[in-house]
Amino acid sequence: MTRLLLAGTCVSAAILLVMAGANAQTTAPATQPAPAASDQPANDQGSGSDQGASDDEKQGPIAFEGGQLTITQPEQDGEKVLAYDGKQLASNYEVYFEKVVVVGGVKVALFDVGNGGNQCGPASLIVWKPEGGGIQTTSVEQDECGAPPTAVSDSAIYYVPYLLPGDSKPALQWSPTTGLMTSGELTYTPEPGTDWKDVDPSKYENIIDAFHNEAVYKAGQALLGKDMPDMATSLLVGGGTEKTASGAFYATGCVPHDCGGNDGFMAVDPAQRKVYFARRGDNGDPQAWPPLKDWPADVKKAYDDAQGSGN
Repeated sequence: MTRLLLAGTCVSAAILLVMAGANAQTTAPATQPAPAASDQPANDQGSGSDQGASDDEKQGPIAFEGGQLTITQPEQDGEKVLAYDGKQLASNYEVYFEKVVVVGGVKVALFDVGNGGNQCGPASLIVWKPEGGGIQTTSVEQDECGAPPTAVSDSAIYYVPYLLPGDSKPALQWSPTTGLMTSGELTYTPEPGTDWKDVDPSKYENIIDAFHNEAVYKAGQALLGKDMPDMATSLLVGGGTEKTASGAFYATGCVPHDCGGNDGFMAVDPAQRKVYFARRGDNGDPQAWPPLKDWPADVKKAYDDAQGSGN
Protein backbone atom coordinates (compact mmCIF):
# COMPACT_ATOMS: atom_id res chain seq x y z
CA MET A 1 0.00 0.00 0.00
CA THR A 2 1.28 3.41 -0.91
CA ARG A 3 1.83 5.43 2.22
CA LEU A 4 1.24 9.14 2.42
CA LEU A 5 3.56 11.03 4.71
CA LEU A 6 2.14 13.93 6.69
CA ALA A 7 4.55 16.83 7.07
CA GLY A 8 4.62 20.50 8.07
CA THR A 9 2.72 22.02 10.94
CA CYS A 10 1.17 20.11 13.79
CA VAL A 11 -2.05 18.46 12.67
CA SER A 12 -4.96 17.61 14.90
CA ALA A 13 -5.63 13.98 15.71
CA ALA A 14 -8.73 14.16 13.56
CA ILE A 15 -6.64 14.30 10.39
CA LEU A 16 -5.62 10.71 11.10
CA LEU A 17 -9.14 9.78 10.12
CA VAL A 18 -8.25 10.90 6.64
CA MET A 19 -5.23 8.62 6.46
CA ALA A 20 -7.46 5.58 6.95
CA GLY A 21 -9.10 6.45 3.63
CA ALA A 22 -5.83 7.01 1.81
CA ASN A 23 -6.00 3.60 0.14
CA ALA A 24 -8.61 5.04 -2.21
CA GLN A 25 -5.97 7.42 -3.52
CA THR A 26 -3.63 4.76 -4.89
CA THR A 27 -5.44 4.49 -8.23
CA ALA A 28 -6.19 7.16 -10.78
CA PRO A 29 -9.40 9.10 -10.10
CA ALA A 30 -12.27 7.94 -12.25
CA THR A 31 -15.20 9.68 -13.85
CA GLN A 32 -17.78 10.62 -11.22
CA PRO A 33 -20.27 7.78 -10.70
CA ALA A 34 -23.91 8.24 -9.86
CA PRO A 35 -24.55 8.32 -6.08
CA ALA A 36 -25.50 5.13 -4.29
CA ALA A 37 -29.20 4.42 -4.05
CA SER A 38 -29.07 4.58 -0.25
CA ASP A 39 -28.04 8.24 -0.50
CA GLN A 40 -30.95 9.16 -2.77
CA PRO A 41 -34.07 10.80 -1.39
CA ALA A 42 -37.31 9.63 -2.90
CA ASN A 43 -38.41 11.64 -5.94
CA ASP A 44 -41.59 13.72 -5.75
CA GLN A 45 -44.58 11.95 -7.22
CA GLY A 46 -45.66 15.06 -9.06
CA SER A 47 -46.87 15.49 -12.59
CA GLY A 48 -45.40 17.00 -15.71
CA SER A 49 -42.13 16.52 -17.55
CA ASP A 50 -40.29 15.21 -14.47
CA GLN A 51 -42.38 12.02 -14.47
CA GLY A 52 -40.22 9.10 -15.54
CA ALA A 53 -36.98 11.12 -15.33
CA SER A 54 -33.91 9.11 -14.40
CA ASP A 55 -31.82 9.79 -11.29
CA ASP A 56 -29.17 11.33 -13.56
CA GLU A 57 -31.75 13.83 -14.85
CA LYS A 58 -33.47 14.71 -11.58
CA GLN A 59 -32.72 14.09 -7.91
CA GLY A 60 -34.71 15.28 -4.98
CA PRO A 61 -36.24 17.32 -3.69
CA ILE A 62 -34.08 17.03 -0.57
CA ALA A 63 -35.56 18.36 2.66
CA PHE A 64 -32.95 20.55 4.31
CA GLU A 65 -33.18 22.99 7.24
CA GLY A 66 -36.80 24.01 6.68
CA GLY A 67 -36.52 24.22 2.89
CA GLN A 68 -35.83 22.08 -0.14
CA LEU A 69 -32.73 21.48 -2.22
CA THR A 70 -33.57 20.58 -5.81
CA ILE A 71 -31.60 19.43 -8.85
CA THR A 72 -33.27 20.17 -12.17
CA GLN A 73 -32.27 20.30 -15.82
CA PRO A 74 -34.19 23.19 -17.41
CA GLU A 75 -33.06 22.39 -20.94
CA GLN A 76 -32.52 19.00 -22.52
CA ASP A 77 -28.77 18.31 -22.74
CA GLY A 78 -28.17 21.54 -20.83
CA GLU A 79 -26.66 22.19 -17.42
CA LYS A 80 -28.24 20.91 -14.24
CA VAL A 81 -29.15 23.48 -11.62
CA LEU A 82 -28.92 23.07 -7.85
CA ALA A 83 -31.25 25.41 -5.98
CA TYR A 84 -32.54 25.98 -2.45
CA ASP A 85 -36.18 27.04 -2.34
CA GLY A 86 -35.79 28.34 -5.87
CA LYS A 87 -32.49 30.21 -5.26
CA GLN A 88 -29.77 28.90 -7.57
CA LEU A 89 -26.68 27.68 -5.73
CA ALA A 90 -24.70 26.03 -8.55
CA SER A 91 -25.00 24.77 -12.11
CA ASN A 92 -22.98 22.45 -14.33
CA TYR A 93 -23.43 19.42 -16.56
CA GLU A 94 -23.00 17.01 -13.63
CA VAL A 95 -24.65 17.76 -10.27
CA TYR A 96 -25.07 14.92 -7.80
CA PHE A 97 -26.38 14.83 -4.26
CA GLU A 98 -23.95 12.92 -2.05
CA LYS A 99 -25.25 13.01 1.51
CA VAL A 100 -26.22 15.10 4.53
CA VAL A 101 -23.85 15.03 7.51
CA VAL A 102 -23.59 16.85 10.83
CA VAL A 103 -20.38 18.81 11.42
CA GLY A 104 -19.89 20.79 14.61
CA GLY A 105 -23.60 20.46 15.35
CA VAL A 106 -24.56 21.94 11.97
CA LYS A 107 -26.31 20.02 9.21
CA VAL A 108 -24.27 20.05 5.99
CA ALA A 109 -25.35 18.84 2.54
CA LEU A 110 -22.62 17.64 0.20
CA PHE A 111 -22.89 17.72 -3.59
CA ASP A 112 -20.57 16.87 -6.47
CA VAL A 113 -20.54 19.48 -9.22
CA GLY A 114 -18.46 19.22 -12.39
CA ASN A 115 -18.15 19.16 -16.15
CA GLY A 116 -18.01 15.38 -16.33
CA GLY A 117 -15.53 13.84 -18.72
CA ASN A 118 -12.84 11.23 -18.93
CA GLN A 119 -10.95 10.60 -15.68
CA CYS A 120 -11.81 14.02 -14.21
CA GLY A 121 -13.64 14.24 -10.92
CA PRO A 122 -16.06 16.96 -9.79
CA ALA A 123 -15.70 19.79 -7.32
CA SER A 124 -17.24 19.30 -3.87
CA LEU A 125 -19.97 21.77 -2.96
CA ILE A 126 -20.69 22.26 0.75
CA VAL A 127 -24.14 23.64 1.59
CA TRP A 128 -25.16 24.71 5.09
CA LYS A 129 -27.43 27.15 6.89
CA PRO A 130 -25.97 28.83 9.97
CA GLU A 131 -28.37 29.54 12.83
CA GLY A 132 -30.22 32.74 12.11
CA GLY A 133 -28.63 33.12 8.68
CA GLY A 134 -29.33 32.31 5.06
CA ILE A 135 -28.17 29.37 3.00
CA GLN A 136 -24.39 29.29 2.44
CA THR A 137 -22.11 27.40 0.02
CA THR A 138 -18.40 26.68 -0.31
CA SER A 139 -16.84 24.98 -3.34
CA VAL A 140 -13.74 22.83 -2.88
CA GLU A 141 -11.64 22.14 -5.98
CA GLN A 142 -7.99 21.45 -5.36
CA ASP A 143 -6.96 21.53 -9.02
CA GLU A 144 -8.48 21.73 -12.49
CA CYS A 145 -9.61 18.10 -12.21
CA GLY A 146 -11.91 18.20 -9.20
CA ALA A 147 -11.77 17.80 -5.44
CA PRO A 148 -10.27 14.97 -3.39
CA PRO A 149 -12.64 12.51 -1.67
CA THR A 150 -14.10 13.51 1.68
CA ALA A 151 -13.66 12.05 5.16
CA VAL A 152 -16.10 13.36 7.75
CA SER A 153 -15.53 13.64 11.50
CA ASP A 154 -17.74 15.20 14.19
CA SER A 155 -15.88 18.50 13.94
CA ALA A 156 -14.69 18.83 10.32
CA ILE A 157 -14.76 17.53 6.75
CA TYR A 158 -11.34 16.52 5.40
CA TYR A 159 -10.24 16.37 1.78
CA VAL A 160 -7.45 13.89 1.01
CA PRO A 161 -5.65 14.73 -2.25
CA TYR A 162 -4.93 12.17 -4.94
CA LEU A 163 -1.15 12.13 -5.32
CA LEU A 164 0.82 11.32 -8.44
CA PRO A 165 4.45 10.16 -8.19
CA GLY A 166 6.59 13.11 -7.15
CA ASP A 167 3.59 15.07 -5.85
CA SER A 168 3.07 16.92 -2.60
CA LYS A 169 -0.28 18.56 -1.92
CA PRO A 170 -2.05 20.08 1.07
CA ALA A 171 -4.75 18.18 2.91
CA LEU A 172 -7.72 20.50 3.43
CA GLN A 173 -10.36 20.68 6.13
CA TRP A 174 -13.63 22.58 6.47
CA SER A 175 -15.91 23.34 9.38
CA PRO A 176 -18.80 25.81 9.84
CA THR A 177 -16.74 27.87 12.29
CA THR A 178 -13.31 28.00 10.61
CA GLY A 179 -14.25 27.60 6.95
CA LEU A 180 -11.80 25.98 4.53
CA MET A 181 -8.20 25.71 5.70
CA THR A 182 -5.04 23.62 5.26
CA SER A 183 -4.47 20.75 7.70
CA GLY A 184 -1.04 19.64 6.57
CA GLU A 185 1.02 18.43 3.62
CA LEU A 186 0.82 14.97 2.07
CA THR A 187 3.69 13.56 0.01
CA TYR A 188 3.63 10.57 -2.33
CA THR A 189 5.91 7.79 -1.07
CA PRO A 190 6.40 4.30 -2.57
CA GLU A 191 6.15 1.21 -0.42
CA PRO A 192 9.46 1.00 1.48
CA GLY A 193 11.58 -2.08 0.88
CA THR A 194 9.94 -3.13 -2.41
CA ASP A 195 12.45 -4.11 -5.11
CA TRP A 196 12.59 -5.19 -8.75
CA LYS A 197 11.72 -8.77 -7.80
CA ASP A 198 8.41 -7.48 -6.42
CA VAL A 199 7.29 -5.88 -9.70
CA ASP A 200 4.08 -7.58 -10.92
CA PRO A 201 2.36 -5.88 -13.88
CA SER A 202 -0.58 -8.30 -13.66
CA LYS A 203 -1.73 -6.35 -10.60
CA TYR A 204 -1.56 -2.91 -12.22
CA GLU A 205 -4.78 -1.30 -13.42
CA ASN A 206 -2.65 1.53 -14.79
CA ILE A 207 1.09 1.50 -15.34
CA ILE A 208 1.34 4.41 -12.89
CA ASP A 209 0.79 1.76 -10.21
CA ALA A 210 4.34 0.55 -10.90
CA PHE A 211 5.59 3.65 -9.07
CA HIS A 212 4.33 2.11 -5.83
CA ASN A 213 7.42 -0.07 -6.07
CA GLU A 214 10.35 1.70 -4.43
CA ALA A 215 12.92 0.47 -6.96
CA VAL A 216 10.81 1.65 -9.92
CA TYR A 217 10.09 4.95 -8.19
CA LYS A 218 13.76 5.66 -7.52
CA ALA A 219 14.74 4.75 -11.09
CA GLY A 220 12.02 7.01 -12.44
CA GLN A 221 12.96 9.83 -10.11
CA ALA A 222 16.60 9.63 -11.21
CA LEU A 223 15.55 10.07 -14.86
CA LEU A 224 12.64 12.47 -14.54
CA GLY A 225 13.45 14.65 -11.55
CA LYS A 226 10.89 17.47 -11.25
CA ASP A 227 9.15 16.23 -14.43
CA MET A 228 7.86 13.10 -12.68
CA PRO A 229 4.34 14.43 -11.85
CA ASP A 230 3.88 15.76 -15.40
CA MET A 231 5.03 12.44 -16.85
CA ALA A 232 2.60 10.54 -14.62
CA THR A 233 -0.21 12.91 -15.62
CA SER A 234 0.37 12.04 -19.27
CA LEU A 235 -0.39 8.40 -18.38
CA LEU A 236 -3.56 8.99 -16.35
CA VAL A 237 -6.01 7.99 -19.07
CA GLY A 238 -4.81 4.48 -19.77
CA GLY A 239 -5.44 0.84 -19.05
CA GLY A 240 -3.44 -2.33 -18.55
CA THR A 241 0.04 -3.17 -19.79
CA GLU A 242 1.53 -5.10 -22.70
CA LYS A 243 4.79 -7.05 -22.78
CA THR A 244 7.73 -7.16 -25.19
CA ALA A 245 9.52 -10.37 -26.19
CA SER A 246 12.33 -9.62 -23.73
CA GLY A 247 9.90 -9.33 -20.80
CA ALA A 248 9.70 -5.55 -20.43
CA PHE A 249 6.15 -4.29 -19.96
CA TYR A 250 4.76 -1.00 -21.22
CA ALA A 251 1.65 1.12 -21.65
CA THR A 252 0.54 4.37 -23.20
CA GLY A 253 -1.77 7.02 -21.82
CA CYS A 254 -2.74 10.64 -22.07
CA VAL A 255 -3.63 13.72 -20.04
CA PRO A 256 -7.36 13.92 -19.16
CA HIS A 257 -9.24 15.99 -21.76
CA ASP A 258 -6.10 16.25 -23.94
CA CYS A 259 -5.75 12.80 -25.53
CA GLY A 260 -3.88 13.18 -28.77
CA GLY A 261 -2.39 16.45 -27.60
CA ASN A 262 -0.45 15.32 -24.54
CA ASP A 263 0.33 11.59 -24.58
CA GLY A 264 2.74 9.48 -22.55
CA PHE A 265 4.57 6.16 -22.78
CA MET A 266 6.21 4.19 -19.97
CA ALA A 267 8.10 0.90 -20.00
CA VAL A 268 9.62 -1.10 -17.15
CA ASP A 269 12.22 -3.83 -17.59
CA PRO A 270 12.53 -5.60 -14.21
CA ALA A 271 15.23 -8.01 -15.45
CA GLN A 272 17.51 -5.17 -16.58
CA ARG A 273 16.35 -2.84 -13.78
CA LYS A 274 15.53 -0.08 -16.25
CA VAL A 275 12.63 2.29 -16.90
CA TYR A 276 11.83 4.28 -20.04
CA PHE A 277 9.58 7.29 -20.52
CA ALA A 278 8.42 9.39 -23.46
CA ARG A 279 5.91 12.19 -23.74
CA ARG A 280 4.56 13.94 -26.81
CA GLY A 281 3.17 17.41 -26.13
CA ASP A 282 1.19 19.93 -28.15
CA ASN A 283 4.16 20.78 -30.37
CA GLY A 284 4.39 17.18 -31.58
CA ASP A 285 8.04 16.73 -30.59
CA PRO A 286 8.54 13.84 -28.14
CA GLN A 287 10.67 14.07 -25.02
CA ALA A 288 12.30 10.88 -23.85
CA TRP A 289 14.11 9.72 -20.71
CA PRO A 290 16.73 8.36 -21.40
CA PRO A 291 17.15 9.64 -25.00
CA LEU A 292 15.45 7.38 -27.58
CA LYS A 293 18.82 6.43 -29.09
CA ASP A 294 19.65 4.65 -25.82
CA TRP A 295 16.48 2.52 -25.74
CA PRO A 296 16.70 -1.22 -26.48
CA ALA A 297 15.26 -2.18 -29.87
CA ASP A 298 12.14 -3.98 -28.61
CA VAL A 299 11.11 -1.16 -26.25
CA LYS A 300 11.73 1.40 -29.00
CA LYS A 301 9.61 -0.65 -31.41
CA ALA A 302 6.81 -0.88 -28.83
CA TYR A 303 6.91 2.91 -28.50
CA ASP A 304 6.94 3.45 -32.28
CA ASP A 305 4.03 1.05 -32.77
CA ALA A 306 2.06 2.69 -29.97
CA GLN A 307 2.61 6.14 -31.44
CA GLY A 308 1.86 4.99 -34.95
CA SER A 309 5.06 6.69 -36.20
CA GLY A 310 8.67 5.87 -36.93
CA ASN A 311 10.21 8.14 -34.30
